[in-house]
Amino acid sequence: MTNISIKSSDGFELGCYCATPEGSAKGAVVVIQEIFGVNSHIRDVADRYAHNGYNAYAPMLFDRVGRGIELGYEEADMDKGIDLAFNQLDLGLVLEDVQATVNQAANDGRVGLVGFCFGGLVSWLSAAQISGLSAVVGYYGGGIAGQLDKNPQCPTMLHFGELDAHIPMTDVDKVIAANPKLPIHVYAADHGFNCDQRGSYDADAADLAQNRTLEFFASHLVEE
Repeated sequence: MTNISIKSSDGFELGCYCATPEGSAKGAVVVIQEIFGVNSHIRDVADRYAHNGYNAYAPMLFDRVGRGIELGYEEADMDKGIDLAFNQLDLGLVLEDVQATVNQAANDGRVGLVGFCFGGLVSWLSAAQISGLSAVVGYYGGGIAGQLDKNPQCPTMLHFGELDAHIPMTDVDKVIAANPKLPIHVYAADHGFNCDQRGSYDADAADLAQNRTLEFFASHLVEE
């Protein structure tokens, strides 16, 4: 487990947390952060993908506005994270940084991408706009319903919680209706159900979504 530097297309260098498996990797997974930065939860997610045999990369997308930003899950953290992600970050540059990370990860074989919360939205945009991806998974990505003109260019799976006040089921229904062939799963859970540091954590939903994601990645990333 280490931090590396990745150079984006405009020459900006951002940090990236990397986790590697024991033995040879069977591919790579890029992990896209929530609005809370590459904090201990996102590092743990990356570590889990490494445990399952992938080289994992978690780009520090907040580096564009400030180095080393890691937030917790209190209300003040939520307010700051929303401001950072949706007011201060340039989404176009975020996608450039994601592309640079995918380019780096491609040295390890086929590349998958998974994102959570803000990263769930970035996952959706990445599936449509980032080259070099073999599979994408998004967890509770707010704003996808407003980006339905974007069409995934690789196999894509989405996870939502039906109790999520941030993403009403009316929005989820729009996403499903616009993409009837995509695997879109809805759980009896709240926003952030994958994060065991949040009160909304739901172990059953998290485990089921993780298993589905691992099976999805195995089918699209692992070369026979």
